[in-house]
Amino acid sequence: MPRDNMASLIQRVARQARTTFRSPAGPAFGENLQRLQQLLDEVRAEDLRLSPRGPGPARGGAGPPVSYMHICETESFSMGVFLLRSGACIPLHDHPGMNGMLKVLYGTLRIACMDTLPPGCTDSVPQACTDALAAAHTDSVSPACTDSVPAGRCLRALFRSRQLCTPASPPCLLSPHTDNLHQIDAVDGPAAFLDILAPPYDPQHGRDCHYYRLLEEPPALPREVWLMETSQAADFWCGGEPYPGPRVCL
Repeated sequence: MPRDNMASLIQRVARQARTTFRSPAGPAFGENLQRLQQLLDEVRAEDLRLSPRGPGPARGGAGPPVSYMHICETESFSMGVFLLRSGACIPLHDHPGMNGMLKVLYGTLRIACMDTLPPGCTDSVPQACTDALAAAHTDSVSPACTDSVPAGRCLRALFRSRQLCTPASPPCLLSPHTDNLHQIDAVDGPAAFLDILAPPYDPQHGRDCHYYRLLEEPPALPREVWLMETSQAADFWCGGEPYPGPRVCL
């Protein structure tokens, strides 16, 4: 059964998120962010009337690998729940100019985090990137190809960490400069996480989502790696589900 304070908890999370991200450059941002992290760490699946369930493995490709439950959105932040089928992956992507927080509600996630490195501190693009771009463009014109046409650029990144996260783990944080690129995989069953992004994605204001492919698997972390920008993979898409939890009013 849900806890008695579930409505006040998720409402307090939303109100604290609004306070925190209304002035991300203000002097109180760090203190507000810490308070938000503490509140988010308290949230459990039952607080949102969720239980460890499907979506299970897709059969014959039917059904989205990932679903999203919208909770609320303002100009300064958005909040919702992502549900991943067993074995599903949210591909490596970025959050331009955005802060973010992620709290696992059930299941286990493997999260790989990377930082984009400024162009001035990298070497010239290696032949491996040039070859990968050429191959991708060639494959994209083939009817048998399942990958999308690449955006056509390579960039250097610092592969900072790869970790397993469960409901017992503290919230994962990302900033415009740290852990801003990440890939999320559901491990050993379905998983769900509460997600806060600030400000929300908005292509008209330069906050569009970009996808990347890792061109080399580093033997140890942290390590600098090369990434190739791609379009959204053909086997990844996100469906929608109604949010069953307490209503949030802002």
